[in-house]
Parts: sequence; C-alpha cells; structure tokens
Amino acid sequence: MEDVKILIEYAGLALEFAGMVVIVLGAVYSTAQAIHLWFGTTNRNTIFLQFRIQLGRGILLGLEFLVAGDIINTIAIEPSYNSVGVLAAIVLVRTFLSFTLEVEMTGRWPWQAETETERP
Repeated sequence: MEDVKILIEYAGLALEFAGMVVIVLGAVYSTAQAIHLWFGTTNRNTIFLQFRIQLGRGILLGLEFLVAGDIINTIAIEPSYNSVGVLAAIVLVRTFLSFTLEVEMTGRWPWQAETETERP
C-alpha cells in the first residue's frame, strides 16, 4: 500500500512539473512567434493580440495540469478537512484565473455561443 501511495505522489509531482513546463514552453513559443511576426509585415496590434492569445492558451493548459496535480497530491496524502479545504481554495482560484483568461482571449464567457466571425 505504501508503494501505491508513493507512486501516486510521483504522479502528482509529474503533473505539476508538466504544468510548469507547459506554461514555460507556451511563453517561449508565443514570444518567439511574436518576435518573428514583428520583423514581418504584420500589423503591430495584430502581433500583440496574437501574443496574448497564444500566451493565454499556454497558461490555461498549464493550469489544467497544475490542478490535476493538486487533486492527485491531495488524494495521495491522508485526506483531511484541512487539505480538502486548501485544495478547494486552490481549484477555485485557478478556475477563476481560467475563466478570466478565457474572457481575455475570446472576449466572451466560455458558455456563450461563438459568433460566425470567431469560428476558424
């Protein structure tokens, strides 16, 4: 049973590490793309908007991994009301961040329907 607990803890740590890597790689990718577009003929406002959207996507994906890691770590340790409360607070804050990033990127709430101009 102790081996399973250690394995679960490692899985949680791996997910948290993956979340950090995704955020960093998203930032590097979006910055590189913005620099590439900067020297092209693209409008500067378009570059800024593209940068924010790409960076936001990386952060959102990284946050999903971090939340998954937090959930697994809470399960791996002896669950108590205190640890579950801390997890709930973390998930609440990260969910709020996800919603605000989604609104920032798309200009609408996640549950609102896409308009014809927003579809790829």
